[in-house]
Amino acid sequence: MITRRHFLSTSAASAVAQTSQPKRLAIITTIYRYLSHAQHMGDRWLIGYPLEGEWHKPNVKVVSLYVDQKPEGDQSGERAREFGFSVYPTIGEALRCGGDKLAVDAVLIIGEHGKYPKNDKGQVLYPRFEFFDQCVKVFEKDGRVAPVFNDKHLSYSFDKARMMVDASHRLKFPMLAGSSLPVTWRLPSFDLPKGCVIEEALMVGVGGSDPMDFHALEAMQCMVERRKGGETGVKSVQLIEGDAVWTAGEQGRYSKELLRSALSRSDTPLGLSFEDSRPQDMVTSGVLPGLVKNPAAYFIEYRDGLKATLLMLNGALRDFNFAARVKGMRDLQSTQFLLTPEPNVTYSACLMSKVEEMFLSGVAPYPVERTLLTSGMLEACLTSKVQGHVKLDTPQLSVRYQAPGKPQYPVA
Repeated sequence: MITRRHFLSTSAASAVAQTSQPKRLAIITTIYRYLSHAQHMGDRWLIGYPLEGEWHKPNVKVVSLYVDQKPEGDQSGERAREFGFSVYPTIGEALRCGGDKLAVDAVLIIGEHGKYPKNDKGQVLYPRFEFFDQCVKVFEKDGRVAPVFNDKHLSYSFDKARMMVDASHRLKFPMLAGSSLPVTWRLPSFDLPKGCVIEEALMVGVGGSDPMDFHALEAMQCMVERRKGGETGVKSVQLIEGDAVWTAGEQGRYSKELLRSALSRSDTPLGLSFEDSRPQDMVTSGVLPGLVKNPAAYFIEYRDGLKATLLMLNGALRDFNFAARVKGMRDLQSTQFLLTPEPNVTYSACLMSKVEEMFLSGVAPYPVERTLLTSGMLEACLTSKVQGHVKLDTPQLSVRYQAPGKPQYPVA
């Protein structure tokens, strides 16, 4: 029953929401076209997104946009005309909305997609650091700061990534970054207990090197960071490929039990399961080498002794799954990080809800150091690859932080 007190309180809350001034948002991106990250994420602020069973319109207004490249299919001008904001030729002008002082309350940096060169490690040299650095220069010159979100890894360079995080600390503005996987739905819905002792962890992912292995590494990181003592950094890494991956499994370098547990959470097993829907134990049956033409194993040794493995298994499945052996728990712990299909990709709404939380509260819901460490792990692993798959010590990755206390994904 709706009581008078409930009616008055909800009416007051609604009135406050309607009369409070929306935060002014600048979007800084590489491209804005169909299925780009900028379109997926930018449109959430323009139109709204589903949140906890309702349609949610953020109290945030896009007031400016900078687009580095405008290929065929560019939507920036169309969106600007429809929603009444301006597209500016420089980042400084976008942050100042054409004036002479910072004129926005929040900044969304999306450096993904577009034509950019690659380095010898196969990393696309997206100008995320350069975009961020231009924002910082505006903050410093104008004597005012704003919260910043940076999509995916901070930079292809760990040194540049650290400079970004250091700048946020120095100027004291909240910062968030990273993948949508840590904040999407989980099947089953669970988190490892904070302060648990993880004996071994394994992640299974798919996709190309650099764009997709980052997602898998950060999903794994959001789980293992909850271990006893918090995150203390990574001691060494190694990336191996091809038949050496299967040999490593036979030698016990990663757990086949964990691999079986992770694969059991997949909704997209390929091979016979895809052809005629028959169930199969991919590990015991030995079909993986026939399905996966170029497997890759990322071995991560943490400074506190934990060993974790990411297996990229293109051809075996199409989703991302995690498993761990935890001291004191009889069963293996495993889950799937759910990625809903294109074109809606509502997991981007999960991520934007976390960004909105930071924009409105001024507090990042989880540490940007997670993405800093993951960015460094990826760069180091790809360095291992180009140097002949050698094991590399990583003293630079002594990144320390504590995992958030409450769940950051939709809890069913």
